[in-house]
Amino acid sequence: MLRWRGLDAVPGDLGRTVVTIGMYDGVHRGHQKLIGAAVARARALGRPCLLLTFDPHPAEVVRPGSHPAILTSLDRKAELVEALGVDAMCVLPFTSDLMRLSPESFTHTVLASTLHASHVVVGENFTYGHRAAGTVATLTAEGRRFGFTVEGVGLASLAEEADEVTISSTYVRACVAAGDMRSATAALGRTHRVDGVVVRGHRRGRQMGYPTANVESAPYTAIPADGVYAGHFVLRDVEGASGARFPAAISVGTNPTFDGTRRTVEAHLIDWDGDLYGEHSGVEFAARLRGMLRFSGMDELVAAMDNDLVEARGVLGC
Repeated sequence: MLRWRGLDAVPGDLGRTVVTIGMYDGVHRGHQKLIGAAVARARALGRPCLLLTFDPHPAEVVRPGSHPAILTSLDRKAELVEALGVDAMCVLPFTSDLMRLSPESFTHTVLASTLHASHVVVGENFTYGHRAAGTVATLTAEGRRFGFTVEGVGLASLAEEADEVTISSTYVRACVAAGDMRSATAALGRTHRVDGVVVRGHRRGRQMGYPTANVESAPYTAIPADGVYAGHFVLRDVEGASGARFPAAISVGTNPTFDGTRRTVEAHLIDWDGDLYGEHSGVEFAARLRGMLRFSGMDELVAAMDNDLVEARGVLGC
């Protein structure tokens, strides 16, 4: 998949494209429906499917300091959308200048003149331009003027007990923040993952017979509620591609038994030992086993960890 940042880096031989636009944070099942429609139209027209996304999150520019928790890093987003059939991904820096563009200017400058859109696929609730004044209806009208067609795709939903819930990044973030990995998985279509780099910690886990990989993630990463989880540890290469995957018991929190103050994500790889320092990695959260507890001492903590491991093995079937 081709990938570039900014309009100045658009390949000169790009040709006409089918463009889908959005933040696509999480690449959840609603996003997958939308991307699937764009890929299908691109294949039918014999043109590349181009995904246009933004960095940083627009909310950080529109309302500074209100950055939402991010479900997928750019590398992870690229990996996921490529697997869905996207041919190219353009990351457009979201700046105050871009924020102030009128809907018509955005359409002309970005979609028509630079990305050479022949067809644009967006969600039915899509808005764009200054003060989000543009809608699917205005984009459709502008498309007639600038030479492309527009397709608005309906939102996806899932049954949540007695209610029907619209799948959105906001909903997934709420599930992750609550530690509700069952609902997060249902909305994402896969387990939620936190990407980062393995850094050195206090090495207490090794002293207790449970060595852990301490994964330091980027700011604003959507990290699940404090507690112990069953999941997987994934090795990634420097470009973000996923590699070997290991079952793991995962701890999220401040290590209250040791009066910790810094929130960490630590994964104990089941039946595996080795040096992971400096490795690019991902931690996938399949199920929450319990909340984070303060124990009276090392012996009580180790006993709880023994039980956590048994439960994790049961959930993961290993």
